[in-house]
Amino acid sequence: MENTFARFGLAGEPGADEFWAAAGAPASVPAGDGWVMLFLWRGSPATIDFESWSEPVPLRRWGDTDCWYAEVAMPARLRVTYQMRTDDAVHADPLNPDGAGGDRSIAATPDAPAQPHWPAVGPADVLPLPRTRLRWTGGRLGGRRTVRVHPAGGGGPMVLLLDGDDWLYLHPAMTAFDAAVARGEVPAVTLVFVPVQAREAEFGCRPELWEAIRDELLPLVAGSGVPADPDRLVVAGQSLGGLSALYAALEFPDLVSRVACQSASFWWTPEAASQADPMGGPVGGAVAARLRERPDLSGLRVAFDVGEHETRMLPHCELVETLTEQAGATVRVARSASGHDRAGWRHALLRDVAWALA
Repeated sequence: MENTFARFGLAGEPGADEFWAAAGAPASVPAGDGWVMLFLWRGSPATIDFESWSEPVPLRRWGDTDCWYAEVAMPARLRVTYQMRTDDAVHADPLNPDGAGGDRSIAATPDAPAQPHWPAVGPADVLPLPRTRLRWTGGRLGGRRTVRVHPAGGGGPMVLLLDGDDWLYLHPAMTAFDAAVARGEVPAVTLVFVPVQAREAEFGCRPELWEAIRDELLPLVAGSGVPADPDRLVVAGQSLGGLSALYAALEFPDLVSRVACQSASFWWTPEAASQADPMGGPVGGAVAARLRERPDLSGLRVAFDVGEHETRMLPHCELVETLTEQAGATVRVARSASGHDRAGWRHALLRDVAWALA
């Protein structure tokens, strides 16, 4: 007991009511250059599933109590999404008030930078949704999609949030942008939450998505009555969405000249998805090959961010960052305290949209 829970500030007999009353979000203690974080679970056997950071970690039982726990070594500066997996389901951590949707939680080491404007959202909380809802049907992409539109601060330059449903239902981007605009850290903008139905197909380096956005979605938003300036358009994307955002700037420069790009999948080539190791191909993938043709990017403003713990992504991102600047773009480069994890991209999203519009 002394060596396990007390050093994390927890007193009382594990499994007793007073122990659980005092238990909360994962606690941390320093360990070498990083931290050890204590995760607790009450009841049945469980495993912690971390998002793109480590292998699953099984919890151990304390004696014959209902207390299950794991001490997890973590590096400095890490914010990570996780789930508790039992035999029959995955769950958010009921002891942690900071969640992402109904079945995910977020943990951060004490030295991870703050993420102002993003409220803690518990698993039972329902995120507010924009009032304006548009039906985007048929066209080049086929199918039927619901697009939400929100004028933060009354509206302004249009910001396309790729993977829009994640920013609606997992992370409260509408609330965060409203708060940042109110504090003067982001100009008034009109958020367009763009849903995706087949990420690999739609976010690969193909023109169909951007033709559909140009010819179908933007006119739909213009006709919605929500104030929006398409001439100062920002595209914000993460992972494959970040790849797609920069691809759009390369191939549709009249449409996209401002990009906020986090942990973009610059390893992508048309063959990568079928490879045993998709990231093991040419550094920078198809985008680097296109940039070596030296397109004139003097009209482009692009902010790059990638998680500092994404060791295999870094070479791909670093090469594309360099080539983009060499092609004449105005470039901003940053690193987030995360792995390949949307919880780590949240602050960069606000910061980089503001920079792209500066």
